[in-house]
Amino acid sequence: MYLRLYDNPDKESWLPLLERGLGDDESVRKSVEAIISDVRARGDEALREYEKRFDGSDLDSFHVTEQEFDRAEALVPDELKKAIGTAYENIRRFHEAQLPHGESVETMPGVMCWRRIVPIRRVGLYVPGGTAPLFSTVLMLAVPAKVAGCESITLATPSRNGVVNPAVLYAARVCGVDDVVKLGGAQAIAALACGSGSIEPVDKIFGPGNRYVTFAKSIVSSFCAIDMLAGPSEVMVVMDSSARADYVASDLLSQAEHGADSQVILIIRAGDAQEGRTMHQAVEEALEKEISHLGRKDYMLSSLSHSSAIIVYDNEKLVDIVNSYAPEHLIINTRDCDELCGKVRSAGSIFLGPYSPESAGDYASGTNHTLPTSGWAHSTGGVSTDSYIKKITVQRLSRSGLSSLADTIMTMAENEDLMAHAYAVKVRNT
Repeated sequence: MYLRLYDNPDKESWLPLLERGLGDDESVRKSVEAIISDVRARGDEALREYEKRFDGSDLDSFHVTEQEFDRAEALVPDELKKAIGTAYENIRRFHEAQLPHGESVETMPGVMCWRRIVPIRRVGLYVPGGTAPLFSTVLMLAVPAKVAGCESITLATPSRNGVVNPAVLYAARVCGVDDVVKLGGAQAIAALACGSGSIEPVDKIFGPGNRYVTFAKSIVSSFCAIDMLAGPSEVMVVMDSSARADYVASDLLSQAEHGADSQVILIIRAGDAQEGRTMHQAVEEALEKEISHLGRKDYMLSSLSHSSAIIVYDNEKLVDIVNSYAPEHLIINTRDCDELCGKVRSAGSIFLGPYSPESAGDYASGTNHTLPTSGWAHSTGGVSTDSYIKKITVQRLSRSGLSSLADTIMTMAENEDLMAHAYAVKVRNT
């Protein structure tokens, strides 16, 4: 059995099933703190040492040259270039539609208030090397940065013996990234946040990574903005008797292959226990069939070993489980998926119906795949165009506008014992 089955558990029993695994990361934190401190102190010299130690790259320069971009483009197959182009266009369209327009309101006669939409000037994007070349993450991070109008986009990604994955470089060129630097891990985050001599510091850092990258983002967030702290990937799939078991199994496995610590949870809405167990058995058989011919089997097996299937008999409990978990990805493959979607309050990204696999959002439908994990979907959404802009409030009061507000302002200021605030109004009305 791949997914441990729980038949209509009460809340006291199902809440523990939704817990994310937490490891002892104190040694990682100490290591990351030391790296950040070293990069702040020694800059490029420290970065060269870490790249040689961790990535096996002996670098004279961290910056990818135009010649390297050209070589990379020549190595990318035409079929992949076409796929990247289609994904780019869809992601661009969706993120351009998110561009906000500053509102202007006269709150009372002579009192005008509005907001200016201003892009963040310098942004840093981190694209992991890890076990797979995530060129799709280049699109997800760089397209909204470009749409927002960021002045400078620096992308950091690991190299192997000084060579960056060609597809990553090709995607960066398509997106108009200004600078790609050959840096990985905590040292890359330190360089983006602090600068290093040859690398200028940025105003905000985006992108996923391993525990070292996540801890580094957490530490530098005290002086450099970050998008979010991303933990292991996760998916919750909801099915009823209308869902094909092989579709459901493929969705579970496509998430499980991300890594050994990924988590998948299946919610089976059934009419009775027998129907629920029949659906579970069908998914188990599909998992057995599919996992035998897919790669990354070890990752999948490890992920499935701490994952669960839960049978429920009503939508109230189903929705309670979904909103309690706040999944990064939520796939609702049921007859009433639209109705259920309307009741979801906490999820990173939702996929509705039998033909909306998570893969679509991960690559090419247009939505962003940089999403909140570890329950952060309770309070925040994924990366969007909004993530790359600031909204600055502006106001202009006429003499009569200030006069009409004078008593209100002075009364409130005096009752907070802030007499200079009150005087700043009084002096203008005498």
